Amino acid sequence: MIKFHWPLLAVLALNGCVNLAPTYERPEAPIPAQWQAGVNGDVAADIQWQPFFTDSRLARLQTLALANNRDLRLASLNIEKAQAQYRIQRAAALPSIDAGVSGTHSRTPGSLSSSGVASTSHDYSAQLGLSSYEVDVFGRVQNLQDEALQAYLALTETRRSTQISLVAEVATAWLTLAADNERLQLAQDTLASQQTTYELTQRSHALGGSAALAVAQAQTTVESARGDVAEYQSQILQDRNALRLLVGSDIPDTLLPGTRLESAAALVQVPAELPSSLLQRRPDVLAAEHSLQSANIDIGAARAAFFPSISLTANAGSASAALSGLFKAGSGAWTFAPSISLPIFDAGSNRATLDAAKVEKEIQVQTYQQTLQTAFKEVADALAVRSTLDQRLAAQQAFTEASQKSFDLSDALYRAGSQSYLEALDSQRSLYSAEQDLITLRLAEQSNRVTLYKVMGGGWQ
Repeated sequence: MIKFHWPLLAVLALNGCVNLAPTYERPEAPIPAQWQAGVNGDVAADIQWQPFFTDSRLARLQTLALANNRDLRLASLNIEKAQAQYRIQRAAALPSIDAGVSGTHSRTPGSLSSSGVASTSHDYSAQLGLSSYEVDVFGRVQNLQDEALQAYLALTETRRSTQISLVAEVATAWLTLAADNERLQLAQDTLASQQTTYELTQRSHALGGSAALAVAQAQTTVESARGDVAEYQSQILQDRNALRLLVGSDIPDTLLPGTRLESAAALVQVPAELPSSLLQRRPDVLAAEHSLQSANIDIGAARAAFFPSISLTANAGSASAALSGLFKAGSGAWTFAPSISLPIFDAGSNRATLDAAKVEKEIQVQTYQQTLQTAFKEVADALAVRSTLDQRLAAQQAFTEASQKSFDLSDALYRAGSQSYLEALDSQRSLYSAEQDLITLRLAEQSNRVTLYKVMGGGWQ
């Protein structure tokens, strides 16, 4: 039960409001002190996305997406809505003044008149006044205003996060399309090579130089390659559809990637600093902190409900029985009606509201800390992938070159009649698989650059 000290209330009413919200303190970051690996370099959040993405076609496509993507437009509209709601709450802190002019005409019949004679009366008034203006002694109105501001700031950070994700998603989709273009080119080249081998084997069989088994084996490779070509053609169409959805409009052919996956993004070097100083710059982390601050402020608004609410209603103007005398001397009129509403019994509603506000703050604390942990994991995972990519790429490149040599030798021996077609076929399949794996790994390397840039909070400016 909260006890009221009336002398104190009088002092507060005369000297302004007191904020009953708890002092905000940023929660402890539940993450390790630093990443396991780090090198000196620029913070990703300080690197603008335009120079980070080195392919001009991709950069122009990302600019097109920022102008047309519907998710980003919705995020911007939500900001405008929150800004309007904040202006509404800010206006509540100021009195609302209205002006009005009115005239009243009435006739009283003689049967109801004290004189027994029917009479007609006229009343005119003009006034300027305010109604139900709340004196914010205990900061309820200010807290609601601050809460709306934090909601607006949270949505602003959410829009930043949406933009960063959009820039990264467009880059990943563009790189995926480039990789599938290269896979299609590889499948088409393989199909052409296998078709040539199949035709040679058929002619050799017709002349008695090759067995029917070799012809059948050659045909299986042709049909397998033809199936891969059809599969990648379908996948490329799906890649373009995904890219078109992200961009939000038709994509000019000049902005599409070619038939080879090339480097399209720089490599971010992660500074060896405390992760909290970096991760707390991510927009999703900042949005979670603004939501936490909003919940903290809401406690102050809930506490204010336990205290009296002071409202003022007043107006001043002139009144007259004749319109011509409305603004003459002596026609002034005014009213002043202050009121105090004191909560006495509400069946525990205010207490439950305060408890709910406190629990909501704890929920936002956990959400904020969970957001930090998720951010740390995303960066740690991206760094873990990056730590071995160079070695994997070098190994796969060497393996592909060795497979190429093996195939060249097996094919030469087969054509010379020193080796069966099955051995040459196995070498060709190993080379085809190695080339596909190399494309996949190069795509993973480029995608990792984009992911690392995104999770470090880059791509906003």
